[in-house]
Amino acid sequence: MQLFRKATLLLVLMFFVSLATSAQNTGTSKYKCMIQMTNYMGEGAYLVVSLVDAKDNYQKTLYVLGSDKKWYRNLKEWHKAFAKKPTNISAITGASVTGGDRSVVVLELDNATINSNYKLRFETAVEDKPYYVKDLEIPLTTESLSAKSEGTGYIRYVRFSANQ
Repeated sequence: MQLFRKATLLLVLMFFVSLATSAQNTGTSKYKCMIQMTNYMGEGAYLVVSLVDAKDNYQKTLYVLGSDKKWYRNLKEWHKAFAKKPTNISAITGASVTGGDRSVVVLELDNATINSNYKLRFETAVEDKPYYVKDLEIPLTTESLSAKSEGTGYIRYVRFSANQ
């Protein structure tokens, strides 16, 4: 009888542990994302933060820096994907960011995408200057969300912090 109680208690405990683990993978988490730009000369950069899968397919637009829609076509790869499946992005849109400036935005990430072979892509365009489809691409892992990541174009670096 004692063995039966211990086995039952162990099964109940395992059930609650699996429930807690499952709850961590559902829902969303918010992260502050600080974007520091390089000291380039010229107009403000239009910048899109997107969630992409392992095959580089766009899954979701997370944030757009630059609110004038006529310039969205300059973010060529994102604009192609966005045009196929337009969504309302007004709640995740802010002002463009100029050379040397920094911007802090809040990204809402689905917990199920973290540590699951997704990436965050930072795509940038500046009027009359080169376009960077992958100014910065970060594997969406808990490790990369706690590290500083260097850009290759207009972005100097990006740093995240959990939004409490």
